[in-house]
Amino acid sequence: MTYAGPLYAALTIAYWAFVIIVVALGVTASAITSRSPRRWLVVTAAATIVVGIIAVVMPHEKPLPAVSVVLGLLVLALSVLGGGPAVLFVLALASKGTVREGHHGGIVVERAEPPASDNLVHVELLRGGTVIGVFERVATTASIMAGFPEAIAVIVAIKSVGRFTELEVAEARERFIIGTLVSLVWAAACGALFRFAIGL
Repeated sequence: MTYAGPLYAALTIAYWAFVIIVVALGVTASAITSRSPRRWLVVTAAATIVVGIIAVVMPHEKPLPAVSVVLGLLVLALSVLGGGPAVLFVLALASKGTVREGHHGGIVVERAEPPASDNLVHVELLRGGTVIGVFERVATTASIMAGFPEAIAVIVAIKSVGRFTELEVAEARERFIIGTLVSLVWAAACGALFRFAIGL
């Protein structure tokens, strides 16, 4: 329902300005912590998603197309930039420093080479997780924004098949499950923020 009057128009403008500022703050915090990791910045970025969702679930007028575009771009940026630090933050809490990081974004573990032998060697598993996570979050957030959340099942299936041979090691399984869940929840929350904002 649309109400006439300059006061209501001013309140509507203030509402959307608040939503955009909150999401922009999350993007800024995420961009900073992606270059120089800070836990409080990860928490700040997560808090902006929560505050943004709370704001957009309240009754409101649909945004103008220009506002939707700006908000959509900010939400995608928050998903991509913030999801990576959030994953690393949760993995650090889960592993408590017991996992050795590799040079290519994976973890170094002992694995039998060849399989089923007694010869244990150090190998790096889950390489390229950062890049894969970016594509995963873009695809997840975009699919929700487009109203096609069913695509998330395809995203998870592709990722699982690609990592199948590496998941025989317990440390790799744990990291894969935790990292994937955090990344998907973050991306889904960003997509939901946009969908609620545009009233769909």
